[in-house]
Amino acid sequence: MADTGVVETLLRRIEKADDGVDSLEAAASLGVDHQVLVGAVKSLQALGDLISAELRSSKHWELSGEGTEIAEQGSHEARVFGSIPPEGLAQSELMKLSFGKIGFSKAMSSKWIRVDKAHEGGPRIFRTVESIEDQVREKLLLVQRGNSSHLEEKEKNELKKRKLLSEVTVKSYWITKGSSFSTTITKQETELTPEMIANGSWKEKKFKPYNFEAMGVAPDSGHMHPLMKVRTQFRQIFLEMGFTEMPTNNFIESSFWNFDSLFQPQQHPARDQHDTFFLSDPALAHEFPQDYLQRVKKVHSEGGYGSQGYKYDWKVEEAQKNILRTHTTAVSARMLYKLAQQKFTPVKYFSIDRVFRNETLDATHLAEFHQIEGVVADRGLTLGDLMGILHAFFTKLGITKLRFKPAYNPYTEPSMEVFSYHEGLKKWVEVGNSGVFRPEMLLPMGLPEDVSVIAWGLSLERPTMIKYGINNIRELVGHKVNLQMVYDSPVCRLES
Repeated sequence: MADTGVVETLLRRIEKADDGVDSLEAAASLGVDHQVLVGAVKSLQALGDLISAELRSSKHWELSGEGTEIAEQGSHEARVFGSIPPEGLAQSELMKLSFGKIGFSKAMSSKWIRVDKAHEGGPRIFRTVESIEDQVREKLLLVQRGNSSHLEEKEKNELKKRKLLSEVTVKSYWITKGSSFSTTITKQETELTPEMIANGSWKEKKFKPYNFEAMGVAPDSGHMHPLMKVRTQFRQIFLEMGFTEMPTNNFIESSFWNFDSLFQPQQHPARDQHDTFFLSDPALAHEFPQDYLQRVKKVHSEGGYGSQGYKYDWKVEEAQKNILRTHTTAVSARMLYKLAQQKFTPVKYFSIDRVFRNETLDATHLAEFHQIEGVVADRGLTLGDLMGILHAFFTKLGITKLRFKPAYNPYTEPSMEVFSYHEGLKKWVEVGNSGVFRPEMLLPMGLPEDVSVIAWGLSLERPTMIKYGINNIRELVGHKVNLQMVYDSPVCRLES
């Protein structure tokens, strides 16, 4: 509540006024700052229709600090004139004065002074007139007294150029009596209590009206990370296309399921320590389907199913090594093996989860990221089916311009990189990888020979960074994430 004394005085002034009260004039007469009076007006407005206040704006001219100094002491040129005695003054002495440089220039323009450059003691300044009229000071005094209307616009603009005047906008209130005006302030109740209802006192109370347009207090709550928002959209797209989500809750995987089951040789560079995180405890896995393991060993070392294999000494010790999975395709391998152990029915699987690679950290690479993977198994699937489903999938993401480029993957043949035309960058950018799983991977599982499996994958981080305009992946994931960014990030909508 504003100062009670100011409020009561203002109410009495409004009562006596015939038409209304100006807040600026009222503040001046009461000897208080205008903002104090504005606070009183706001307090009275909060009490209902006690008063009516109309906001008004007006412009007027005010002296700057330098202008106020000139109004008191005279203009720079007048002070220069007054500083010069009849015998003249050395120019060097004049320039030592605070007003000397500006005043000398203006006084010379007005032809009040002259410079004798041939004087034996150096340049000397003399008066050229007996007396002067300081019009600048007189104009500023008019403004200071509130008579700026007596000056022409040209004169005001000249003073403004010299930074002696400035035009300011003043906001004030025109205050009149409201429909419920009274000089006595009655506090309005904000709550209807059980006691008021019980004793009937509510009938005599005045209640403050509810503002149903006011914003409520934002409840404290958690906020989804941008990655999770984009993940939700991708998941919804897969579900709309009839896919089933694979269980991906095993970050730790054996090398057998991560590499060997995918027909990836044990000497492949991806299996080195500089690309993969190996576990020290437990270092080895021991439970494998033994008949399947033997078929995988044979296709690697001897060949089979129409393949000559890799012709090397496959070691179970290498396959037993536990790692942090490098891709979710290890989960796809488990699911396809499970599918092969029953009567075959066409399936569509997907997964979106975290994978780990021993990468060098930079603006676009982390040691862990999310992989999105789609897998379709059916009889007679071809590369054309893969291209068609990729078009359908990316169209739902709002990506319609696609190109495919032949590529190499150990466990797919043929393989394709997927490129999309980026309208912002005006060029084709890679958005995913795809291919048809090799027979050397599928047939040892026990799947029928006429069954083909097509698959594709992409990262979750790259589309999220593009969607939210993030250039450094470390600002999206990790200890440098700004929690305010998580709070402020909008809902993700991937427009199809």
